[in-house]
Parts: sequence; C-alpha cells; structure tokens
Amino acid sequence: MNNLLSTLAAISPIDGRYHQQTKVLSTYFSEFALIKYRLKIEIEYFIFLSKIKISPKFSGLQIKLLRNIYLEFDIQEATKIKNIEILTKHDVKAIEYYLRNELKNKSFSKFLEWIHFGITSNDINDNAYRLMILDSLKNCLIPSIDSIRKELKSIAIKYKYSPILGRTHGQPAIPTTFGKEIAVFLVRLNKELEKLRKIKLYGKFSGAIGNWNALYFAYPQENWSKLSTKFLSNLGLNHSYPATQSAPSEDIVETFQILSRMNSIFIDLNQDMWRYISDNWVVQKGKLRNVGSSTMPQKINPIEFENSEGNLILANGIFETLSRKLPISRLQRDLSDSTVLRNIGVTFAHCLIGYKSLVKGLESIELNKQEITNCLNANWAILTEALQTILRKEGVSCGYEKVAKLVKEKVFKQDHWIKFVKSFEISDENKNKLINLTPETYIGHIET
Repeated sequence: MNNLLSTLAAISPIDGRYHQQTKVLSTYFSEFALIKYRLKIEIEYFIFLSKIKISPKFSGLQIKLLRNIYLEFDIQEATKIKNIEILTKHDVKAIEYYLRNELKNKSFSKFLEWIHFGITSNDINDNAYRLMILDSLKNCLIPSIDSIRKELKSIAIKYKYSPILGRTHGQPAIPTTFGKEIAVFLVRLNKELEKLRKIKLYGKFSGAIGNWNALYFAYPQENWSKLSTKFLSNLGLNHSYPATQSAPSEDIVETFQILSRMNSIFIDLNQDMWRYISDNWVVQKGKLRNVGSSTMPQKINPIEFENSEGNLILANGIFETLSRKLPISRLQRDLSDSTVLRNIGVTFAHCLIGYKSLVKGLESIELNKQEITNCLNANWAILTEALQTILRKEGVSCGYEKVAKLVKEKVFKQDHWIKFVKSFEISDENKNKLINLTPETYIGHIET
C-alpha cells in the first residue's frame, strides 16, 4: 500500500488527513520510538553499571558499539523486538532478550547477565515516557508555540494604536486597540510558556516496588539512592523518591495542565478572531483560490481558526482524562496506566495541529480599517463614559444618572454628541476636550 492509500485507510485523522502535519511526532511517540527510548535507557544503564564498577569495565570501543545500537536503530531492528514480544508477551523483556542476542557474538558474552540487572520494567518505561515528553516539547511543540508567540507580537506591534470598538457582554462598550487586545493574549501565553520551558520531570530507578530490594541485596555497600539520582541526571531527569514500582505522575500532569491552560488561551483567541472576521473587522489575505462553500461563491471561511479551536478542545479533553487517570494506581502499581500513556502522542498531535493552524490563520489576517471606523462612528454614545467621569470630577450631582437617562433614548451621532456635551454646565476646558473627543481617539493609555 503506497503512502497516499495508507493515509486514506487510517482510522485516526492524525495518521490520515493530518499525517503531514503530525508525522514529526512519530520520532517521539510511535511504537518504534517507544522501543528506541526503552532500548537507549537499557543500554545506558548497562554502561552505567560498568562505570560505577558493579559490572566488568567496558572499553571505549565497546561503549561506542553499545550506543550505536540505539543510535542506528531502525524499523527492521524494532521488528525483531516485536517478534520476540510475540513469545514473551512482555514488551520490556523482549528488549532485554534482543540485546542479549545482539551482544552475544560481539565480545560481550561475559557481560550479558548485567543487562536489566536488579531493575523492573517501569524503571525503563517511566523514564522513557518522560524523555519522549521532554524531547517532543523541545523539538516540536515549543517551537510551534514560539511561532504563535512571534506572530502575536508582530500583530500587537503593527496594530498597537489601531482603534476598534471594545465589547463587554457582547455589547458596544468603549474603544480599545486591536494591538492591545492581541497583546493580552501574548502576555497570557508568555506566562505559561515560561513555565513550560522550565518544567522538570522526575524519573525513578528503584526496582520492583521502589526500594532497590534486589540491588541492595546484591550490593548492600552501595548507595543506590545516590547512584539512581546520578543515573537519572545523566538522562536529564530528576530523581523521584520515594516511589512505588512507578514514579508518581504529578510532574507529567503538571506538564499537561500547563499545555491545557495554554490551549485554553488559544481557544479563546480563536473564538475572538472568528468573531472579528464575522464582523468584517478582520479580513483574510491570500484566500482567493480557497472554496468557502460549495454553493456560495463569496464565502471565505475562518477555517484555520476553526480547525485550531476544534483540535485544541479535543487535546484538552484527553489531557483532562490523562490527568485524572495517571496519578491513581492500585497499591504499588496496576497496569491500567500502560495503555493510557500510549495516548500522550495522540494528545500532542492534536496540539500540534491546533498550533500550526493558528499560525496559518494569524499569518493571513489584516484589519479592515474602514469597516472598523464605520462601526466606531455608528454610535457616539460609547464616549459617555468620559462625559460622566468629567461630571463626577467637576462635582455635578448624579452625573452618571443624568447621562444614562438621556443617552439611552436615541442613537448618537457626532452632532448629537456635541449638542449633548454642550448641555452640561462644566468648565470650558473640559467641555472642549469632550467636544474634540472621537471614538477613534478615546483609547486610553496603551503600554509601550
């Protein structure tokens, strides 16, 4: 089956419709990737035992040969492991047997019993998943989020002083600027992105129930807690202690919750952009060849923002499920987490689709300034906040109530506004300020 047919036959849209957008994540979350990460940890532990003089010492050449096993690992080799798993019915044990087969004729015959020495499968799995998360964040998700951040910054600067009608409760309120509204999303994003960049994940390497039973029994003189910390640090992980057979999952949950909050910011942004486009305040560039409707030729849909919203809502739903499930495991551990963890890549894929769609959407927009100006000038009553504030300042009794009573009786145009302002007994200075005020200039203070 060729690639097109295989994507057309895929059950999941991630591997079908969105394959081109998400295939980069297969490096981190495919079955092949999981096997490779497990293999890396097994081999690095094998080398580590030699370096701390538990097992016989490896030569530099032997260490290079060992690392090449996972550095040059490919689908054909992974298939060998899957074939072993058919017999063992255990995925990590299959990797151990694969390594034994690979090394038995390569001057490692006296070392083979040190493979997977004194540890349990979750010493491999817990750390593999954490490395998969860290690497995919660094190389896929964070760069995509950075692209959104840069686009938002560019828009915020470009339209910093471009007035638009602000709305509260969906109703005309007072003017703001488009750049400032976008800057709000940027600041919200930056706070979460900083947390994501600093996230620390905690692995474990302490045996079947977390007490290093086998390792201390075999080598009671060694400080296995300290050695585990050192080994995990070499992998780029902190040490989670105490632990059961599994490392507690709060570090993974925290990562998901940061991403979920970030996704909620993007969903909010997508919905606002959808409304701006619906109001014709924002237009989409470069869409002339796109079909917005099978029957209505004039339509240009905000499809990128809609696609982003839908995928991020789906991602957050899975994040919520993962966050509720992973911290809960019966006694020292049950296996219900195993199948759940395999869906991290699915969730990250929906995030990635959402991020890429959002970037495309943001890249395509520009303000329809004439439509915005028309909207601002359609009702000058949006300036009455300024008037009632000046009335309060000058001590006019019940200034707010007087303005409210009169302003709600009719639609205000510029001439109505000027006549309205002149009807109040206030200082000439403030009266002139109000008469010269327009919906396009009443934008408050915009931070630089």
